[in-house]
Amino acid sequence: MNIDRNVAKLGREDSKFFLINISPSQKELAHLVSKYGEDGAREKLKAFAARVMDEYARNFKRPGIDSHKDLLWFGKLENYRYYNHNDREVKSGLKRKGERKEGRQMHVQIIVSRKDITNKIKLSPQNTSRGRNKAHSQKLGQFDRTAFKQSGETLFDELFDFERNLKDSLQYANTMKNGTAQQKAQMHTLTELTERHPHGQPLAMELAHDVAHGMFESVGEMLATTGSMAADLLGLLNGSGGGSG
Repeated sequence: MNIDRNVAKLGREDSKFFLINISPSQKELAHLVSKYGEDGAREKLKAFAARVMDEYARNFKRPGIDSHKDLLWFGKLENYRYYNHNDREVKSGLKRKGERKEGRQMHVQIIVSRKDITNKIKLSPQNTSRGRNKAHSQKLGQFDRTAFKQSGETLFDELFDFERNLKDSLQYANTMKNGTAQQKAQMHTLTELTERHPHGQPLAMELAHDVAHGMFESVGEMLATTGSMAADLLGLLNGSGGGSG
């Protein structure tokens, strides 16, 4: 009802609210439960949702929209998921629609108003178009979806001391899906290094950020331009505890 009333100056065809699903992976949920217990993990995930909505608010880069307190939003923690007709398992006949999914399925469903909590400012994550210049873009409230997703991943890792594997990162997924052939080759080299030497994961994650932003034209340049980091990675590749390949 609060969201239904928070629609000043919105047209009939305008979106009145948006849905956000905060859905940790099985590895992330297992980490939370091992660290905080079942009940503690639920409370931590609720608190995490509020921090994610802080990032949602800041992503608009609008004056006065600085945290989740500037938004009108509600969240609900769910413990289970259920198969629907679009799931591969249902289509193949392995599962039935409505059957509960296996494993930990804890997640948070959020509904957030199109208007801020004062019912004055329009905020839409669908607005990805750039304005005529930086000032105009800021006035429009341009939303960077990739940056928002990345902020959630980074926040999770920092808050809960989660050591993320390169292959489980958003920058890896985005690069392997949308990157150039050179970027994919560079990312593949990094994953090979981390598979042989897991202790090189932090170094590889730092390099992967630059790879995702197209900083290198080749694998050789990726290693050559990173100074001591390149030497460390090459040392891992040729050092003890694994084959040199």
